[in-house]
Amino acid sequence: MSSSSVDPQAPIAIKFDHVTKTYKLYENDRQRFFSVFSSRDKRKLITKVNASNDLTFEIRKGEAVAFLGHNGAGKSTALKMITGVTFPTKGTVTVNGAVSALLELTAGFDSQLTGRENIYLRGHALGLENEEIAALEPKVIEFADLGVYIDQPVRTYSSGMKARLGFAFAVSSDPEILVVDEALSVGDKQFQEKCFARVREIMEDEDVTVLFVTHASSAAQAFCTRGIVLDKAGEEKQNVRMDDILKIFNEISIECGN
Repeated sequence: MSSSSVDPQAPIAIKFDHVTKTYKLYENDRQRFFSVFSSRDKRKLITKVNASNDLTFEIRKGEAVAFLGHNGAGKSTALKMITGVTFPTKGTVTVNGAVSALLELTAGFDSQLTGRENIYLRGHALGLENEEIAALEPKVIEFADLGVYIDQPVRTYSSGMKARLGFAFAVSSDPEILVVDEALSVGDKQFQEKCFARVREIMEDEDVTVLFVTHASSAAQAFCTRGIVLDKAGEEKQNVRMDDILKIFNEISIECGN
């Protein structure tokens, strides 16, 4: 997959239109709670912070795009808006397609249920029918490679085992939009290689849109051909060729004082 081969008239998969996300900071949780019921008392409001500031970009179906930025640049906030966890304060976010996010892999597991039962739990949470989950089940189990532990309660799993199960579920489905965090480190070296091989396989599908999230330009160059770079002001430099990523990323590092 490469952005140069993507039809410029291809349908839009992700679109941010002048998106700003503002968080209000309060002195304590009590003041934050009361602010929900009254907008008059601003005395306890410490400040407002724009985690994302007037973001505007488009990602078309079939593109593999790097999403770069240092810690605090607003990557996580943008991702939460793409996955529907949070919503913009201003502007609009449009997402066309089913999103599979390789981010918080262990979120949503019930520790009292077995690994196999959690496959169904996660499938139902995504709106899948039992028949669809049953078709996914052997793929998930094979990829996770947990052996007899698949029928043991998740509370007995190590954090790595939970992540393996979460990753296996995410990549065994057929996502239309795949969000990958390059910081993802699951299991031993052999399993990590297996994970990235599967991600590359998905990325080669011209119908899948991939957003590769990273704070390292070298990783972006390895996976993608176009980049969107966020600086610490939550603003973007988009349509960056991967040949220019390192230069721009280093410039932002200097501007941010890193």
